[in-house]
Amino acid sequence: MWQSFPIPFRRPLASDIFIRTCEGMVDVFLALCAMNVVGISATRFGVLVAVEMTTAMLSYVPGAHLAERTGVGSDSSLEEGLTPQRGRTRSGGGRIMWTEETRRMGVSWCGRRAADGRRALRRRRGALALAAALALLGACKAKEGRSANGGSSVQVSGESQARAGQPQAARSAASQSIDWQRVGQAMGKAGSMQPGDVYKVSLPRSDLRVSVRGVQVKPALALGSWVAFKATGSNEAMAMGDLVLTEDEVGPVMLKLREGGIGQTAVHNHLLEESPRVMYMHIRAKGDPTKIAAAMHAALASSKTPMDAGGGKGPAAGALGLDTARIRRALGYAGKVNGGVYQVSVPRAETIHDEGMEVPPAMGVATALNFQPTGGGKAAITGDFVLIAGEVDPVIQALTSNGIRVTALHSHMLTEEPKLYFMHFWANDDAAKLARGLRAALDKMNVEKTA
Repeated sequence: MWQSFPIPFRRPLASDIFIRTCEGMVDVFLALCAMNVVGISATRFGVLVAVEMTTAMLSYVPGAHLAERTGVGSDSSLEEGLTPQRGRTRSGGGRIMWTEETRRMGVSWCGRRAADGRRALRRRRGALALAAALALLGACKAKEGRSANGGSSVQVSGESQARAGQPQAARSAASQSIDWQRVGQAMGKAGSMQPGDVYKVSLPRSDLRVSVRGVQVKPALALGSWVAFKATGSNEAMAMGDLVLTEDEVGPVMLKLREGGIGQTAVHNHLLEESPRVMYMHIRAKGDPTKIAAAMHAALASSKTPMDAGGGKGPAAGALGLDTARIRRALGYAGKVNGGVYQVSVPRAETIHDEGMEVPPAMGVATALNFQPTGGGKAAITGDFVLIAGEVDPVIQALTSNGIRVTALHSHMLTEEPKLYFMHFWANDDAAKLARGLRAALDKMNVEKTA
């Protein structure tokens, strides 16, 4: 077919293919930037593209149809002149014959068509750009609304769509339908309700004596196991947690968890140079919360995790030995004293989802900054920054340039949107100085702003 076209027709066609390929590359880079830098999930970006294309079709197709009917931009006589004639080959077969006059007319016609195409393309791309801008603006406004109101984002199919659109009152009703006291009894320790309708059981490893570079680590600094539940329906919940285990406890606990239908999403370190070695196992389960709690209790029985109500609140802020007001001013965020440690939690600005279910900050997706006094206005700090891909390198740079060491970088979850990376850190220095370094890192992130 290509050989049947004269050269004046081939060149515009080849140019058109090349131009459209280049335009497609722009869309590819836009998609990569949106998902890897801005942090928009693939699903959400797909929705924006669908809105863009729908808007383009609703405006461009009727316009093209109207132009066809009214004859605007057409040249019927020229097109008739360009109709190829049937001829005979030497062997008697039929083929398309192009006359010299047709060739000259084709060059002229292609030139005018190319000019018309360029003008139409500019108009079309302008309309598409406007539609994309409006769609992106709408998505940003929706995200601001979700951040302010704690609502859920829109998903596009199946169970995710139904849950994301579930009213807050319905979700609260689902939480109220669960007997959380019974869940606590099955767990072997009572928990408490946290913001976002989360029932959380804290299990500090007060039995461990762990030190890092001469600092005796308190359970509230880096040795706190926890399991959190969020209702997803009538007598159904999603459970997530982080279990602090010694190396010899990892195998037996994992075996019991799997027997109970509880999955593991990560096993790794959070600290460096600690003695004895400590591992962290992240878990996830879905189903009857009482059965999940009973399975968790059976698994933790394979470890030495205390199940009593110990742990205590520790000293009050005034007796902590740290100027928490100074830390608060440097950070720009307030915290609370728990177990002899000043703890600050900084949620991300966007809503996190896992399989269509909103994951509140209390389920381990808020940045945790912990200060343990070490004397003379100093503090040992650790915790984890919750990041999207585009924030990882800037946060590492901010921390290391302020004397804060990165001790781990990894994931805690498997199917969350957007994809999150957890960066753990350690330092022992003047508390206010370290707070300023942590603030420099927070400034590189999309986190909720204080009033």
